[in-house]
Amino acid sequence: MLDALRKDREAVRQYQAARFAELLRVVVPANRFWTDKWQAADVVLSRDEFRVPDDLAKLPLLTKAELVADHAAHAPYGSNLTFEVSAYSRFCQTSGTTGEPLRWLDTPESWQWMLGCWEQLFELAGVRTDDRFCFPFSFGPFLGFWVAFDGAARLGRLCLPGGGMSSESRLKLITENRATVVCCTPTYALRLAEVASELGIDLKSSSVRLLIVAGEPGGSVSSIRTRIETAWGARVIDHWGMTEVGPLAGECVENPGGLHILETECIAEIIDPTTGHSFDLDAALAAGPQAGTKPVRGELVITNLGRVGSPVFRYRTGDLVELDPARCPCGRSLLRLKGGIQSRVDDMVTIRGNNVYPTAIEAILREFPEIVEYRISIDTGRAMQELMISLETTLGTPQSDEEFLRVNDLLTRIAATIHDRLHFRPELFLVEAGSLPRHEMKGRRVQRTPFGA
Repeated sequence: MLDALRKDREAVRQYQAARFAELLRVVVPANRFWTDKWQAADVVLSRDEFRVPDDLAKLPLLTKAELVADHAAHAPYGSNLTFEVSAYSRFCQTSGTTGEPLRWLDTPESWQWMLGCWEQLFELAGVRTDDRFCFPFSFGPFLGFWVAFDGAARLGRLCLPGGGMSSESRLKLITENRATVVCCTPTYALRLAEVASELGIDLKSSSVRLLIVAGEPGGSVSSIRTRIETAWGARVIDHWGMTEVGPLAGECVENPGGLHILETECIAEIIDPTTGHSFDLDAALAAGPQAGTKPVRGELVITNLGRVGSPVFRYRTGDLVELDPARCPCGRSLLRLKGGIQSRVDDMVTIRGNNVYPTAIEAILREFPEIVEYRISIDTGRAMQELMISLETTLGTPQSDEEFLRVNDLLTRIAATIHDRLHFRPELFLVEAGSLPRHEMKGRRVQRTPFGA
């Protein structure tokens, strides 16, 4: 039923409206957070005649700052709970990358809903009945791949947990158990490839055929994707989700470099991050990729439809995306985000009058096979911010004139490429091999400090 539904845009909208009305019947007035928020905004919604997306615009947007404030006021879990705490069985916590960590609770029913989301994501990715999964991540309190692990197990796939292990042990786990699907961050896929090279392990001849990556932009960034696929000899499948909204987007195997939103499980909007105006996505899709048409770009906003125990309505994710108006060759009418998650609203820095996103810098750096690791340092202590990049390369520390020339040539080419595309010249520094930190989860390669003050 879902497969047929996802190919009919109007049917998707009708299905969303019915699911939304069903959700409202449970959430209001039981959920204190949403009842208070909507009363304060003088919002009254009809459960029986809700229209998507028109009526959705009547609801106020939700920010992470509001959730953080609510958690502080109603510690430890906040007031966004539709049921008593005794009804909840799963606990997760955000990484705190962009602020204070959030503790998130799920009922057994909400957890099963997220496993169903992963069942759809696995279908998009072309997962087979004979696949074996390896999950080389920490299995800490982060939502991460917990639901992916449970989702794959519910489908009857063999699942190998890689928590609490070294990279070398995880590679051994993958190769000896002949895993065919690896789930990790793009950063850690590259780190495992680096360790494999050091150990003399040829990943290209391993059993791995798919890497499902998430947690940070990269899976849909051409240079990063190519680097991972080249190192592993396997296909990269991008995925997107958040602790606050659940696992709600994935790449279809037929069309690399973008993400389908699971619109049977959520309502997605793209808004102007400055004004909050919501773009008419249905009109843009109906018009298609016409020449001269301005692309629909903005911040992704999500309303999930099945996480009844702790739902979010019109949640500002902070992720910048672009609508792909072209019909996908996979045949699904689900919204597709061109290039996946392109960056974050709060990542932008202004360098000498140019708006720059760290993701754009990484995309350039990953085009150079000599780059092993990097770190971006932003000086916030001056009137004009300065940006410096520390680079760890395969060339090592130069000792001879010939080696100095090779390193200088590399730095010159990197600086020229960044200047050509991003219109500023960064300060580049070569650092010793192994001196920059390695990351198993999200890569934290950007430092903002007033070191020039």
